[in-house]
Amino acid sequence: MPFIGNQPAESYSAFQKQDFSTSATTSYTLDNPVANANELALFINFVRQEPTTAYSASGTSLTLTSATASSDDMYCVYLGKAVQTVNPPNASVGLSQLTASGTKDATTFLRGDNSFATPDSGLTLIKETNASNVASVSFVHGTSDVVFDSTYKVYFCTFTNILLASDEELFLRILSGGSAQSGSTSYWTGLYGTYGSPTSPNAFNDRYENALWGSPGDVESTIPVSGYVYFYNVGQSSAYPMAMGQMFMQRSNGNHYAMNFSGYYKTAISNFDGFTLTNNGGGNISSGNFKLYGVK
Repeated sequence: MPFIGNQPAESYSAFQKQDFSTSATTSYTLDNPVANANELALFINFVRQEPTTAYSASGTSLTLTSATASSDDMYCVYLGKAVQTVNPPNASVGLSQLTASGTKDATTFLRGDNSFATPDSGLTLIKETNASNVASVSFVHGTSDVVFDSTYKVYFCTFTNILLASDEELFLRILSGGSAQSGSTSYWTGLYGTYGSPTSPNAFNDRYENALWGSPGDVESTIPVSGYVYFYNVGQSSAYPMAMGQMFMQRSNGNHYAMNFSGYYKTAISNFDGFTLTNNGGGNISSGNFKLYGVK
């Protein structure tokens, strides 16, 4: 015979549990009344006790045959008091009950289409390196797990607390086929203010041995240089490499520089696959932290 009326909601059963604070006694109070001891599953020190033999129960009174100690662990499960609900009990649904695709771990989330996916922050750390008395720091595709190709639309590099071994210029050059370019086909422009004239910034443009950027004068070797740079037109078949960023430095003459800079390589190349930061005077980079990110 067909069911008449509203279709009842599907329900789930969840047994209730009660934990007891034990002491040297045989008498305890139940949170829920029961008809007899058979409606309880009582555990003392994780061992189930036999109803009517180890304990008796009536109403909200629980009486043990032997007294407990304060160090005992005791709890009961109400077998006769299963709660009906239209929702599954808390923590009752596991991964095996889901049909979601993908990998569930600490780095993924469950999407609305029932699949696990990794959040896209838009900024991916590709590699971090710390310089220690090296001639240059380079990031080039195909070496030491660096990806510097069309995988990302833009690349972003931070350089923090860079110290040069001598008072020389810090240069940033492009790499093509893993080799730093030489000649006079890179142009860069800068807008910077000095400590002596912060309200009237200086502007200039220059051409430096294929450097996409060079410090305006010798860097004071005891004062760290910090900044960042964005790279564009990476990994294209015919590209004009471009860079833009900011940095702060102190020259060896004592002037402080807060500088915005941009540069481009005026001849198209087919393999813009990296960049290098060097001490242009031939000395080393004593120390500093470098991070390369990909921007989607």
